[in-house]
Amino acid sequence: MNAVVHAQAESRHLLSGNEAVARAAWEAGVRVAAAYPGTPATEILETIARYPDIYSEWSVNEKVAVEVAIGAALAGSRALAAMKHVGMNVASDAFMTQALAGVVGGLVIVVADDVGLSSSQNEQDSRYWGRFGHMPILEPADSQEAYDMVKQAFPLSEQHEVPVIVRMTTRVCHVKAMVTFAGERIEHRAAGFQKNPQRWVMTPANAKPRLPVMHERDRTLREVAETSDLNEIFTGSDHRIGFVTSGPAFMHVREAFPNAPVLKIGFSHPAPLAKVRAFAGTVDTLVVVEETEPLLETEIRAAGIDVRGKDLLPRFGELAPGVLRPSIKPLLGEPYALPNHLQANLFPRPPTMCASCPHLGPYFALSHLRNLNIIGDIGCYTLGAGHPWNALDTCTCMGASLSMAHGMDKGRGESDGKQHMVAVIGDSTFLHMGMQGLLNMVYNRGNVTVLLLDNRSVGMTGGQENPGTGEDLHGLAAPRVNFAKLVEALGVRPERIRMVDPYELPTIVKLVREEVKMNEPSVIITDRPCSLTDRFERLRPYQVVDDLCTGCGNCIDLGCPAIVVTHRETTTTKSGKLRELTFAGIDASSCTGCHMCVGTCAPAAIVQMPPQPLQAQPMIRIHSHD
Repeated sequence: MNAVVHAQAESRHLLSGNEAVARAAWEAGVRVAAAYPGTPATEILETIARYPDIYSEWSVNEKVAVEVAIGAALAGSRALAAMKHVGMNVASDAFMTQALAGVVGGLVIVVADDVGLSSSQNEQDSRYWGRFGHMPILEPADSQEAYDMVKQAFPLSEQHEVPVIVRMTTRVCHVKAMVTFAGERIEHRAAGFQKNPQRWVMTPANAKPRLPVMHERDRTLREVAETSDLNEIFTGSDHRIGFVTSGPAFMHVREAFPNAPVLKIGFSHPAPLAKVRAFAGTVDTLVVVEETEPLLETEIRAAGIDVRGKDLLPRFGELAPGVLRPSIKPLLGEPYALPNHLQANLFPRPPTMCASCPHLGPYFALSHLRNLNIIGDIGCYTLGAGHPWNALDTCTCMGASLSMAHGMDKGRGESDGKQHMVAVIGDSTFLHMGMQGLLNMVYNRGNVTVLLLDNRSVGMTGGQENPGTGEDLHGLAAPRVNFAKLVEALGVRPERIRMVDPYELPTIVKLVREEVKMNEPSVIITDRPCSLTDRFERLRPYQVVDDLCTGCGNCIDLGCPAIVVTHRETTTTKSGKLRELTFAGIDASSCTGCHMCVGTCAPAAIVQMPPQPLQAQPMIRIHSHD
């Protein structure tokens, strides 16, 4: 490939791992980058989008993102796809086959594992995919290595004609560190797609000859790993114990045991077993520290090398110094007690929805209806499982709500006879993987009511765009999906497609009550923008009139964080029973004037504040005689 170099001075910058990946992609001459938002990987594409030299897009899901990147790589361009760990499951159908067929231009898949489950429904070790798909894996420990390894991944991919996985974790993705980079972009001119059906058309007859090629590539890559400078030995003075580690666990090991020798594995698959064997001979006890599964440990032990690992350390969560020291020091005959200051109990902060969140209304409705099995999905609306709504019964993975609700309908037991099946899904999730579930439900004559909560954003990851927002990754106008027409095209009868303003609580309660009684698929579509996006219009806040408030507490059940309990009183009813009254106030600085709470208040004690200059307002309660 011909290269055009735009030289600039070397410089240092404070970058997160995600930002470092984006910078490295630009310098490496990437032409196409695609992703679907997902914490902790979201900022990779958001940062890449700032580089006009790279075509970048939010794809509708991770499988599509990888396929877009594969197409660019087959055309000879360098391409990158980014996703979180659960997104790799969605994308696996594409990259597992392409790893066999190979690539032409460099193809790098950056996957961010959410070690510790900061914002995910499971904890996965994506290093398995490299072993499963016979692909190299690089593991950066910090932002500088994220930058360096992504730049090295592209020539590695091109030299061996294979996709390369760069495995990040939450700590690398989001922690900032100083990064030194060259400051230049090397343009790679793509030769264009070269037709070769015997290689690119993966029928069984064409795929079989690729298997020996793949296994020979494994042998070659193992030799590369043995000599790679990404696998580095750090000497130490205390040879009683030596560590083999990778990723951010390396940082934790160095902090916890600064005098111990460490073999840091950056090129982690294929594993450099000869280098590990030589290192093991220099220490008394070899311990593998890896997050999260014992992959290296298993391979090292299978090679006949004596090693310790998960018999000492947990198989979940981050292996921070506070985990390493009490686990490893007894091995050295040094009992270790956790410092008292690390044992403090923190005040719990349960997650909640935002003030004026358009999901509040639907969950208020669901929480006040009976005989419902409510099948949830992945997004902001997953918070509906919490207090005060308690209005989700399951949540598994993106797009599963519709299919699982359909299966629950078909497989209902005797105790479910009177239960109505309700599936809750957001706009982006529906486009990501929910459409197939609805099509399947209609085709197989299911009986589920679907709440399609359209807040015109990928809200959970920061309000990114999707085909339902009318804008693309760069904020440019784009075709906007008409959900009513889309749902009808998937087979739902027009009579069973209901549009509703989620702020109109009486209406949405009425619609849900009506639709769950229908013996066929029905879809209720809400349409209000996320209150944290520019599409949301903030109105005058509301306030509680103290003399009119009866203490019923209905507004508290809405779950809006702008509504707070001011005090409680206990009274005696006419029948002599004790009744607790809950009186509320509204934080005017948080209230955005959505008026949902008005629909919960029978005595009309919630009124809009009079116009006043724009400024932060304290919580206000007024008396009717003021």
